[in-house]
Amino acid sequence: MRIMKLLTRDERPPGEEPVSDLVPEPEVSRAKRVRVLLAAACAPLLFSYTAVATVLAAVAFAADRSRFSTTGALRAAGPGWLASWQVELELGGHPLGVLPLLPTLGVVWFTARTAARAVRRIGGRTPSDALPVVVVIAAAHALFGVLIALLAGGSPVQVNPLTAFCVPGLIAGLAAVAGTVKRCGLPATLRNRFDPVAVHGLRTGAFGLAAMVACGAAVFTAATAVSWSTVDSLVEPGLGASSGQFVLSVAYLPNAVIAAMSFTTGPGFSVGSLTVGMFGYQEGRLPGVPVLAGIPSHHAAWWPALLLLPALVGALVGWKIRAIDEDPMLRMRAVVVAGAFVAFGCVVLGTLAGGRLGDGPFDPVSVPVGVASVIVFCWIVIPGGFVAFFAGAHEPPEPPGFVEDADAAVETDEQAVETDEQAVESEEDEAELAPEAELDDEFEDEAEAELARELGEDLDETPAEIEAEAEPEQDIAVTESTEGSGDESAPGGDR
Repeated sequence: MRIMKLLTRDERPPGEEPVSDLVPEPEVSRAKRVRVLLAAACAPLLFSYTAVATVLAAVAFAADRSRFSTTGALRAAGPGWLASWQVELELGGHPLGVLPLLPTLGVVWFTARTAARAVRRIGGRTPSDALPVVVVIAAAHALFGVLIALLAGGSPVQVNPLTAFCVPGLIAGLAAVAGTVKRCGLPATLRNRFDPVAVHGLRTGAFGLAAMVACGAAVFTAATAVSWSTVDSLVEPGLGASSGQFVLSVAYLPNAVIAAMSFTTGPGFSVGSLTVGMFGYQEGRLPGVPVLAGIPSHHAAWWPALLLLPALVGALVGWKIRAIDEDPMLRMRAVVVAGAFVAFGCVVLGTLAGGRLGDGPFDPVSVPVGVASVIVFCWIVIPGGFVAFFAGAHEPPEPPGFVEDADAAVETDEQAVETDEQAVESEEDEAELAPEAELDDEFEDEAEAELARELGEDLDETPAEIEAEAEPEQDIAVTESTEGSGDESAPGGDR
């Protein structure tokens, strides 16, 4: 780190601003801004429409016993463009709501990239700078959608103009926001305004949703690989028919992955009368499309073992959240936010993956999004909450030896406080007993003096003089007592 500081040290004098901060960025002219906005509005339209027209033309050209027409391919590309933006169509009066998600992912990615490039070219750095780009892209797609719907009037393909206006505009606007959000610093703004725990939960929820989709993709791949012989039998001979089936299967590949994800988590999916669930199975007919070849023909007892996959995803979510905070309850709140995000994402994906499929035996194709959202929420919250609660810290970490030093310091302080209290108490006791002791001394001196006066003693004599005077008196008393006893005991003496 010190070497990097030396290599990148600033040679400017103190207080001098860097040159890049002093020189303002060149202002974008109005003409350039208009050109950039027009390019951002038209580029995704041209790209998506051209891609759809090219695929349809290639399939029509390779088809057997068909006459290729450039005009027909361009006219058919209009409804195909609407289908790539998830606009429901009507083919000969029969609804077609199960639309391929792979083209939608492609056009959304290109739109987001175009919006990011446009914001960079106009020097945008704030959300207000990105607003014109988002509005222009959304408005262009909405107007183009309603234009195609009006031009399709009288043809076998019918489109609701209101749906053709709202759905492409909404999806394109969201894609533009996703492309400009990082360039304009919106993540930092959201982090500053929202709860950090909720932000961590949303970020981990995005990881959990991606992991759930990955589990669905793994199950779908394994089922298709096991049923490869069925896939081979469904492919029709001939370049045109096989290429059409291949394009159709690839376009609906994300739909099949989402259905497999719903099956892996428990609720399952249905195609017409066919219902495939983890704990239930109802037979029914299936379209002869290779992408559906992996759907089993009967229930198997080992299917519940696949529930370990969503449980593992929930545990991974909890493992990623375990270290965001020392408070277990805050970690649990982050797990709940992550579970809610994953549940909402499953609702959106399940809604886009299903829909109407004509009026025949294969209608409708659906994923039970209500039940799936609740079950997925439980798969994230229960194992994730368990791991986040018990695998994370429960008390603030302390440096080594801190506890012992702190305990010793506390004991020393307590002893010092006790010593001070004892000293204060002894001083107070001495202060209280001092007057009493003086009174006692005075009382004893007065008592001795009074006794001495009664005995007629001189108060001025010292104790030694008093003892010296007392000794002869004791000797005289002893002599007298001796003589008296001798007289009484002598034989023949006077009585």
